[in-house]
Amino acid sequence: MISTLQKTIRPMTAIRGLHQSAVEVLKQPRPEETITASFGKFISEVKSQHLSSVVLHRSKRMVLDSIGVGLIGSTTDVFELALQHCQHMYASDDISSVYGRKGTRLSPTLAAFVNGVATHSMDFDDTWHPATHPSGAVLPAVLALSDMMTANSKPSGLDFLLAFNVGIEIQGRLMRFSNEAHNIPKRFHPPTVVGTMGSAAACARLLGLDHSGCSHALAIAASLSGAPMANAATQSKPLHIGNASRLGLEAALLASRGLEASPLVLDAVAGVAGFSAFYEDYVPQPLGSPNDEGHMFLLEEQDMGFKRFPAHLGMHWVADAAASVHKLLVGAGHGTVSPAEVQDILLRVPHSKYINRPFPESEHQARHSFQFNACSALLDGEVTVQSFTPAAMTRPDLLALLSRVHVEHPHDNPANFNRMYGEVQVTLVGGDILRGRCDTFYGHWRNPLTNESLRKKFRNNAGMVLTSEKVERLIEVLEELDRLEDCSPVLSLLQ
Repeated sequence: MISTLQKTIRPMTAIRGLHQSAVEVLKQPRPEETITASFGKFISEVKSQHLSSVVLHRSKRMVLDSIGVGLIGSTTDVFELALQHCQHMYASDDISSVYGRKGTRLSPTLAAFVNGVATHSMDFDDTWHPATHPSGAVLPAVLALSDMMTANSKPSGLDFLLAFNVGIEIQGRLMRFSNEAHNIPKRFHPPTVVGTMGSAAACARLLGLDHSGCSHALAIAASLSGAPMANAATQSKPLHIGNASRLGLEAALLASRGLEASPLVLDAVAGVAGFSAFYEDYVPQPLGSPNDEGHMFLLEEQDMGFKRFPAHLGMHWVADAAASVHKLLVGAGHGTVSPAEVQDILLRVPHSKYINRPFPESEHQARHSFQFNACSALLDGEVTVQSFTPAAMTRPDLLALLSRVHVEHPHDNPANFNRMYGEVQVTLVGGDILRGRCDTFYGHWRNPLTNESLRKKFRNNAGMVLTSEKVERLIEVLEELDRLEDCSPVLSLLQ
């Protein structure tokens, strides 16, 4: 009887197991209904007609600014080190152009890497909210891939802009799945996370991959993403943007060859980390079809932030606040600001460790120092490219002011680029107190640079490398980019 009973129980147990498995399978969404699939479908189906005139205008400004920043970035030490590494360690593959280096070409992925490094080498590139540097991760990859295509298959200027905007849009959507991502980061540098995904999306669109291939490109890119904030304010930080651009392109190229990855990489799967590994409060939402009425690119809703000087975005608030105090001092008949007049300097800024650097020891630390940028603006009335030269950084007057700085972190001043402010309070030796405050600096997405200001910045940056004739021609070509039959004129003007 026992033997018979055991034989009866075993099939029943097996049936219950099968039933439980079937229930679990039913809980899983169909492949075409996953969040990952919705992103792949969007990337493959979006068309140039989905780009509004506002999005086209804003994205062309981004391309102009990013190229200018990349060109001046090609004069930096970190760019030279990255270029030498690529030239010496890899076989030559003369396909894609390098910013500012006539006759120098690399493989597409290496060109994307060094041009990405150039773009972020001075921390001069655009910034969005939630916080990331979107253009530098995408544009070098799209340029390199366009160079890779044969002469008779170059993308039109409109297709080029479509791919670029897809890369920007994907980054923005992913950042909005986390409240943590809205604040100045503490763990991962955002461009290494969402930038790699944006680069992959842009390149997948330019390659014309189907929705499955686009999904796989994103999933592959997720395995190539992520860098810690500890390397901020060092020469390695620009590598973050270079790698985001390069590895996103690699992911798209691998997907184009048929390499597969997780079909649930963007979905919230209990017990299995996908893209959620980067954000503790990750709550993804599907991306609607671009063919649906009412879809709007995020760039239409929120403009881009462009920097007037090469430093972390948070520095622009304190620099503008300190510059206003400088004007009060000079306007009161004091002439140039002398440290002998200043008894104490109080900064009221958000709490963020990696940009609170009382005595920076390198240009990269100075670009991430509330204290340095406030004191530079207090002395000179502005912060410029020259503010970060060794001669400017070691001025006795600047060092004297730095020694008098104190910092407060008010509760109403969060580490959030959309809500923070900068306040500078200067107590003079005679007891007078002067205050300057900035809630929205010129260049912020709420107070964007005019076309005239943006072109002035571009001329100053690109003019460090290119002739004035090439600089003006680039401005003309990029203004007409959406009307070019192919993007070859842009590619030919970068060296």
